[in-house]
Amino acid sequence: MKRIKETWVRRILRGLSLTSALFIFQACYGTPQDFGDDLFIKGDVRSKSSGLPIKGIKVSVAGDIQYYLTDTDGQFSFYTQRLDQLKIKFEDIDSSQNGLFQSRDTLLTNIPSSVYLKMQLEGK
Repeated sequence: MKRIKETWVRRILRGLSLTSALFIFQACYGTPQDFGDDLFIKGDVRSKSSGLPIKGIKVSVAGDIQYYLTDTDGQFSFYTQRLDQLKIKFEDIDSSQNGLFQSRDTLLTNIPSSVYLKMQLEGK
């Protein structure tokens, strides 16, 4: 009887260990991206007056709570749901670091599988 209990305890602990390892892997590396009917959007944001890249511009799809920030080269990239029309918003949220830029929106229609946007923002 004692042997049976030990065997079951070992099996339960092995199962819990495997489940824990899988949970930690998912927490660290995330779940795989669903590339089914998604749209890849990539681009860069620059100052209209100087032509220099702008870091820290918030790029988002209108109506979506997720957003992405441009890196030091003014570049951004993300996946989003493919729709007939997409409104992409560009907002300066850290105006103290790189000047103050006006927000700008762009509407995408007849969208291919991937999009590259070159956006220029004017200073205020």
